[in-house]
Amino acid sequence: MWKRQMAYQDHIIEMSQLVQAKNGAWDGIDPEAVARMRLQNRFKTGLEIAKYTADIMRKDMAAYDADPSQYTQSLGCWHGFVAQQKMIGIKRHFGTTKRRYIYLSGWMIAALRSEFGPLPDQSMHEKTSVPALIEEIYTFLKQADARELGGLFRDLDAARKAGDAAKEQQIQDKIDNFETHVVPIIADIDAGFGNAEATYLLAKKMIEAGACAIQIENQVSDEKQCGHQDGKVTVPHEDFIQKLRAVRYAFLELGVDNGVIVARTDSLGAGLTKQIAFSKEPGDLGDQYNSFLDCEEIDPAQVGNGDVVITRNGKLLRPKRLPSNLFQFREGTGVDRVVLDCVTSLKNGADLLWIETEKPHVEQIASMVDRIREVVPNAKLAYNNSPSFNWTLKFREQVFEEWTKEGKDVSAYDKSKLMSAEYDETPLGIEADQKIRSFQADSAKRAGIFHHLITLPTYHTAALSTDNLAKEYFGDQGMLGYVLGVQRQEIRKGLPCVKHQNMSGSDIGDDHKEYFAGEAALKAGGVHNTMNQFA
Repeated sequence: MWKRQMAYQDHIIEMSQLVQAKNGAWDGIDPEAVARMRLQNRFKTGLEIAKYTADIMRKDMAAYDADPSQYTQSLGCWHGFVAQQKMIGIKRHFGTTKRRYIYLSGWMIAALRSEFGPLPDQSMHEKTSVPALIEEIYTFLKQADARELGGLFRDLDAARKAGDAAKEQQIQDKIDNFETHVVPIIADIDAGFGNAEATYLLAKKMIEAGACAIQIENQVSDEKQCGHQDGKVTVPHEDFIQKLRAVRYAFLELGVDNGVIVARTDSLGAGLTKQIAFSKEPGDLGDQYNSFLDCEEIDPAQVGNGDVVITRNGKLLRPKRLPSNLFQFREGTGVDRVVLDCVTSLKNGADLLWIETEKPHVEQIASMVDRIREVVPNAKLAYNNSPSFNWTLKFREQVFEEWTKEGKDVSAYDKSKLMSAEYDETPLGIEADQKIRSFQADSAKRAGIFHHLITLPTYHTAALSTDNLAKEYFGDQGMLGYVLGVQRQEIRKGLPCVKHQNMSGSDIGDDHKEYFAGEAALKAGGVHNTMNQFA
């Protein structure tokens, strides 16, 4: 477990003793400055972060098992700055980062971070961009720590200068009990970017960058599709188990014994497989996988050139093979395959499940989790609250269907036009919005969802805010479009980013200049710094 960090004064005492032991050679070193720099750089390596955040996730999982209202949440971030601003905002609004994580989406890396330019979510982007983004996010989160602590150190100096001992002690207590912006990242490794060895190597890089939780899906690596698109192809369980083991070996090799594996199944929407599973005897895992294949019984004399055949219960069967050389599953088997996938993953080292669904529906999810929990009672999910769902439409449809079954009058609503803005303030629209509002809490309690995430929210917020600014700035509003829509909002809401020089590290740099050069330091934060306008 992660040890509590040293108190501020303990750092000062330790460093004072070290400086004194150098017999004057280090007299230019200020022990308190070193204490400040140490606290501003609490995490020295990604592995330290992975171990620290893995412990957090394990505690949160145990808390959820005891009380399902204690679910966790995250937003997907595609840049370190976006992640930083999210966590600064969380601390500002809620006072703590508890139970709030960051999700790293393979979709957003493909769309926004590949050197090839925007790509679809098909594992075509550089796999090294995944650990690179993890490292980038933690660099920005650590800088958020340094920035906030720097402000506390300035307040401490001001209290000392004013001779306010009570205030000085109060600020020192804040420093000693400082809560870091560093939180767990659940990182998307897609289908592993290759075989089990490739999965292991990439997992190591991700863990070394700081990831404590790795999410891996049961699709074929070279046929991987976005979870909300068609054409998904799954692999036999033994293939997937090898990759689960590869990730676990990576965690254990690097000493992250509490590392979390999120096993995702795409079987609900995947009707294809590239392989017929190996089976030794009836009822084994391979046989169970093959039992879902869409087959026709044939006579041995009907076996044609290039046919693939299997036997089951003494019958000769020919799985239906498509021109793509893929085999298809029987329609209506998706739920059964999901349950088998989830139970198998949990029995082979996975910690959390991810069931990719086509709509956000509490009872649909719960019906699968109920079956899984008959075998693994503490099964828990991470669930994708995806922007690929039309949340407004889907929940209005749910309410419409519920009202119809209950015999309520729905004649005032046209089911084909439920997205219409005219329904926003109607009883149906209001009830649907309330169901959206309570979806996470309801499904955490009813459907075993420990972690709720939105994969691509900041992709959409960036597009929306930039569109609004472009419309106003390049239109009649001109500069007022920026001032009204951005700067004045930043100021009045107290967003620290309005002081962009401070956010980029200018004040931290000034502190270092003073440590290194003393009175000779040429600092940027003087009276002529225009950031003083935002004091």
